[in-house]
Amino acid sequence: MSKFWSPFVKNLVPYVPGEQPKLTRLVKLNTNENPYGPSPKALAAMQAELNDNLRLYPDPNSDLLKNAVARYYGVQSNQVFLGNGSDEVLAHIFHGLLQHDQPLLFPDISYSFYPVYCGLYGIKFDAVPLDAQFQIDPADYAKPNGGIIFPNPNAPTGCLLALEAVEQILKASPNSVVVVDEAYIDFGGETAISLVDRYPNLLVTQTLSKSRSLAGLRVGLAVGHPDLIEALERIKNSFNSYPLDRLANVGGAAAFDDREHFDQTCRLVIEHREWVVAQLQAKGFEVLPSAANFIFARHPRHDAAGLAAKVREQGVIVRHFKQERIAQFLRISIGTPEQNQALIEALGEL
Repeated sequence: MSKFWSPFVKNLVPYVPGEQPKLTRLVKLNTNENPYGPSPKALAAMQAELNDNLRLYPDPNSDLLKNAVARYYGVQSNQVFLGNGSDEVLAHIFHGLLQHDQPLLFPDISYSFYPVYCGLYGIKFDAVPLDAQFQIDPADYAKPNGGIIFPNPNAPTGCLLALEAVEQILKASPNSVVVVDEAYIDFGGETAISLVDRYPNLLVTQTLSKSRSLAGLRVGLAVGHPDLIEALERIKNSFNSYPLDRLANVGGAAAFDDREHFDQTCRLVIEHREWVVAQLQAKGFEVLPSAANFIFARHPRHDAAGLAAKVREQGVIVRHFKQERIAQFLRISIGTPEQNQALIEALGEL
């Protein structure tokens, strides 16, 4: 702590990301990265952009990528907002759309960046408990609020909320912004972007880090009514008017245009997820239903922290959360068949 800090800094509790180990020999199943590489067309587009043009600023509006996203989802380009990873997009949303007198609502077990942003921007919030099956109950959100945000599928549980249930939440709070954070939607869910033209209070966020294998590029987006997008543009242009560089613009656009590679890699992750679930259930694990590229599992006879330490000794990293309700769960990213097999072997005979 320093005397030079602004007063609010000392009370901030920053987000803690998943471990990024320096040892390459470890099987890394702790940060939900895609085990398959980006679209070859995206890599080619970025290679072609490595030229003298890097001395020039990128397009501040990122029109190439905005148009690619708009084409993919059948919306207008003025309904698309882009940022440096979905976390920056979410930060602008909290800052520009969710600061109100009533509390913001989000699940008690959810993306742990949400309370961090509330602390950063001084937003009151109400963490709404998941039900006994770790599911979101739309009826729990039908109360006064200054906005609602939840991941779908939820993180870290992986559980999916059906589109009809999302719509139920939207209908119950027509005067509040409802943010559906769809970082993992492509691994088994149906995007709520199909609802944005019917609900002006709906904002859907996504990332290219997961299903499009571009976590190292840092590209996030939001889709919603132009009025919501304009608020985010105002924040962006008061903060950083060039959030996406030239490589991100061309690589992201090419990734959206390469549907064949996208469909193939998502299908593989889903297939491998089902294999891992079956293997863990055979070892006695309880596995929550997942529509993400990870699973959330616990064993009735073994401590989760001990299991995480056991597999790490065998060179496999999974993520353990210490939050009370989920302290006996492990979040396990889906890897390649070889990585998944390494996990099962590391668990050994329980």
